[in-house]
Amino acid sequence: MAAQQHVVFALGQLVELGLGPAGVRKRAATGRLHRIHRGVYSLVPPDQLTWRGRYLAAVLACGDGAVVSHREAAALHNLRPSNRRQIDVTVPGRSARRLRGLTVHRSVTLTAADVTVADDIPCTTLARTHLDLAAVVPLEQTERALNQAEAMGVLNLRALVDQLERNPHARGAPQLRHALELYMPETAPTESAIEEAFVALCRGAALPGPERQVWFTLDGGEPFRVDFLWRAQRLVLEADSRTFHGTARAFEDDRRRDQRLARAQWQVLRVTRRQLEHDPAWVVEMVADVLRQRAA
Repeated sequence: MAAQQHVVFALGQLVELGLGPAGVRKRAATGRLHRIHRGVYSLVPPDQLTWRGRYLAAVLACGDGAVVSHREAAALHNLRPSNRRQIDVTVPGRSARRLRGLTVHRSVTLTAADVTVADDIPCTTLARTHLDLAAVVPLEQTERALNQAEAMGVLNLRALVDQLERNPHARGAPQLRHALELYMPETAPTESAIEEAFVALCRGAALPGPERQVWFTLDGGEPFRVDFLWRAQRLVLEADSRTFHGTARAFEDDRRRDQRLARAQWQVLRVTRRQLEHDPAWVVEMVADVLRQRAA
């Protein structure tokens, strides 16, 4: 049991093994067991517990149905590290006792579908962890956690949408919805809409108007098309969206195309839908500076 439970035990488990409360107290008094929380003991002193042992001890201390959640569940799922002294634990229901060293969250929406096991420790599922994490960290960290899940190949948009539909008023729901805008193809504008937005930006900033949708043939290879072109400055700009450039094949094709253009002494800039929508001033400033540099 020690090997399976990161050397921590609940008092009830020790009793089931045949060790009565008096026996537990005797071993605790002689240093053969160490009290971590009320009703939770370890084979090693508290300062020698691994972080996994601390997490499981926290769950055992909070009773039936308790799970590691929020920041520490994100650490268990390898979404982000957590070096906090406090441990996030979610318990079902409306009330729970306060425990030293633990941040206890109460939830009436936590169901069996929201619970899993990681490293032999009960914790929230990946999707529920994203929702809970969004309630306690800034937007940037919520986006980073989603990006890490995508890089690991475990980002499940359907499960995340299900969480938002079942918990529309959760504290983390607005921020998670905002972060998911980057990943939801159905919310993205069409490719032509992105291009029109960029042309309007150029016009408003009095930038030289680019040629649009120009076909290239370089180095004897296959012809390809670029979104925008300033021929005199030998500058190409691609307006990327995840809808049209987010697949593995598109990623490889885009890099090969950029390399071919660079060999022919063209410069390639890439702007994203998110930049065009949320930071158009930066896009205009960047394009204007590069055009001036290329002209010189």
